[in-house]
Amino acid sequence: MTPEQTVLVERVRALISDEPVLREVSMFGGRSVMVNEKMIVSALKDGGLLVRVNADQHDGLLGRPGAVQAEMGPGRDMGPGWIEVAADAISDDEQLSSWIGIAMDYNRIVTGGHP
Repeated sequence: MTPEQTVLVERVRALISDEPVLREVSMFGGRSVMVNEKMIVSALKDGGLLVRVNADQHDGLLGRPGAVQAEMGPGRDMGPGWIEVAADAISDDEQLSSWIGIAMDYNRIVTGGHP
C-alpha cells in the first residue's frame, strides 16, 4: 500500500472498530474494507476513497465536495452506487466519518446489519 492508503485505512479502521465482522482485501486498485462481507469503502493509492452508496442517493451525493462518479478506468463508469471522493475532501475526521456513515447505512440495508 502507498503511505496515503495506509493512513486512510487506519483512519477508517478507527471509525468502524465496533463493527462485528470486518475484513480487508485488495481490490479496485486499493485496500477495500468489508463489513459483513460487503465492501463499504476502498482506500485508493492517492489517498482518495471509493465509497459504496445507495444508488437511490447517488446523484445527490455527487454534489458533495470532492465527489465524482467512480470509474473502473478512463471512460469506464462504475455506475450508480459507486462514488470516488478526493483525498482533500476527506482530510478531516468529520468529513471521513460522514462518508463512512453513508457507506454503513447502505451496508446495513444490503446485509440486514444492525442500525
